[in-house]
Amino acid sequence: MISAQDWADAEQLWDFQQMHHEPRPCSVVLGLGSHDMGVADVTVDLYQRGMAPLIVFTGATSRTTRKRMPRGEAEHYRERALELGVPDSAVLVEPHARNTGENIRFSRALLAERGVRVESVLLVSKPYEERRAYATVRKIWPEVDVVSASAQMTLADYVDSIQDPRLVFDMLVGAQQRLLIYPQQGFLIHQDIPGPVGAAYERLCGAGFTSRLVPAP
Repeated sequence: MISAQDWADAEQLWDFQQMHHEPRPCSVVLGLGSHDMGVADVTVDLYQRGMAPLIVFTGATSRTTRKRMPRGEAEHYRERALELGVPDSAVLVEPHARNTGENIRFSRALLAERGVRVESVLLVSKPYEERRAYATVRKIWPEVDVVSASAQMTLADYVDSIQDPRLVFDMLVGAQQRLLIYPQQGFLIHQDIPGPVGAAYERLCGAGFTSRLVPAP
């Protein structure tokens, strides 16, 4: 049972995790693989709006996507892009990354290998992972400008689209935890956490939304 307090706390995390950047033209649009095909759709929309001349999709599979995306997240995203009219020549696929750090490192290496000069990245993720993805790029690839993007929707609409509220809440809590512990491990830059956001996170942990937490160091 998900309570009204749980929803209010999830809303706190949902809003904080989004960077609220305005999309602008960049060297490349980078779609981070996940269970959410909406990431591919947003990436394609930005490309078709002229925000970047090239798409990179990155991602292997995870426990969440192994069954629904057996050919790998990036490959399924590429197939979706082609269905939506993107030419094959405008899409690069990085099929090996299994976490956000690898998404960034491996995509950077792929672009360098292809001789693509990158000064700015339009970074597309799930709505509740914008901030973590942004902080990862700032740590790993600090010389590029980063503009974050995701599907513009409310938490309620996102839950409706996924049809699994507990999974979404668990993912929100997991994303928030990583903002707390990953800077200490050198995975992303430190960011200040507002008090109300920290309190909401603690309450959701106490309410049992913990399946996506990683062991703290």
